[in-house]
Amino acid sequence: MRVCTAVIAVLLFTQPAVCRGQALPPPPPLPAPWDSVGKILKTSGTLTGGYYRYGWPRRDITLRIGDVTVAPALALGAWAGFAGEPTAATVMGDLVLSPAEVKPVLAELANQKIDVTAIHNHVVGEPQVTYVHFHGAGDALDLAGRLDRVLARTTAPRPPAAVAPQPVTIDTAMVFGTLGLRGRAQGNVAQLSTVLVPGQVTVNGHVVNGALAYGTPINIQTLDGGRAVATGDFSITGDKVAPVLAALTSNGITATALHSHLIGDEPKIYYMHFWADGPLPQVLRGLRAALDAARAQ
Repeated sequence: MRVCTAVIAVLLFTQPAVCRGQALPPPPPLPAPWDSVGKILKTSGTLTGGYYRYGWPRRDITLRIGDVTVAPALALGAWAGFAGEPTAATVMGDLVLSPAEVKPVLAELANQKIDVTAIHNHVVGEPQVTYVHFHGAGDALDLAGRLDRVLARTTAPRPPAAVAPQPVTIDTAMVFGTLGLRGRAQGNVAQLSTVLVPGQVTVNGHVVNGALAYGTPINIQTLDGGRAVATGDFSITGDKVAPVLAALTSNGITATALHSHLIGDEPKIYYMHFWADGPLPQVLRGLRAALDAARAQ
């Protein structure tokens, strides 16, 4: 009998922890009108962390970092998150763009009156991938329609091609146990998230959902020979930037970007992206050290 070890932690994913060899179960259907948002965006959605999340992984982009071909679930997951009421919703998200898509997408965002809050890199690889963060407010179905017209300016596959469920091969007990978090896994990739900023954060005076606006995602992909790579970002206040950077650097993890994703946030949140590469236990120890540095009083 296979036994799965779980760690009691704050959960930002509604899916249960999974064991090695266990495929990820399909998400439950969404209630109206959030199911219609997914139909407009031509993708499925999930309720996670108190908001509705819709994704379209850029499986059409082959990203390489060094000798690693990056799994789409690791760093190419474009998404939009909706929070609030159907007639008074907030949408935030992250567009993952090839070089040729940046100009037409920015023009269409302006046409659709969706605010751009950041344009930058997250990782350093080939080809250059640009991440555009956006924010909008209004009726959820109207926002979805406007965003759909933006996405039409990309070659992102929509609806995303169905992927056969993959048995979990990454050691989730080690990953979740070392980091003190739970998340989800499929195949050789584990995805975790937490919120490291205590208290409320406002954007232009309005309280925002932490998991949506300033969650800390950590994605881990295992390779042959016990090797693992990891990326994500630590979403932290200014006083935590130096200790988190020191923890990453001292554990051989490279900070690949430091910037903001929001405009008008109080307190100001900084997003430190990273790239880790090494034996899985070593990568996990470095990430745990950075998590501990972010939480230290």
